[in-house]
Amino acid sequence: MGHKHTKSDILRAALDAALEDGLSQLTFGRLAKRIGISDRIIVYYFPTKADLISEVIMAMGLELQASLAQAFTTPAADHLEMARVAWPLLSSPDNDRVFALFFEANGLAAVGREPYASLVPSLVNGWIDWAAALMAGTQSQRKAQAEGAVAIIEGLILLRLLAGPKTASRAARTLGIT
Repeated sequence: MGHKHTKSDILRAALDAALEDGLSQLTFGRLAKRIGISDRIIVYYFPTKADLISEVIMAMGLELQASLAQAFTTPAADHLEMARVAWPLLSSPDNDRVFALFFEANGLAAVGREPYASLVPSLVNGWIDWAAALMAGTQSQRKAQAEGAVAIIEGLILLRLLAGPKTASRAARTLGIT
């Protein structure tokens, strides 16, 4: 009898495959071949591709949140402080593949492709809510500051991926982030 794969084993393999090849290349067949199991086992845990993609995207987000949470030992006063604290961690080359995957999902959502169009807005809103919990102020102030921080951070990261680290670093200095 072969190795029994758990849902978490398959999810980890799916996240690794997406990070290497992109979300658009993630299929039951390719994933099954990659880990040496029947695609029926994957379907048992993830009945639809949307289920698999959703869990991969959420796992990606949780990994980023876990690494960022360590940087916020006290609430950030405003969006610029949050961006200043987050930027050194998020601008690490170690995170480039995760953000490339995130922006791939964003692009697919922006053109209305499912399941991304349904999943990504809740992911982005989840990031904003998560960031708001790390801010000081009233609930509405925290939400507005978190929206500003997410906009700055995502813009800088996209610039880093497309125009390069030096360009993103100059932009971060111009914005007062570094």
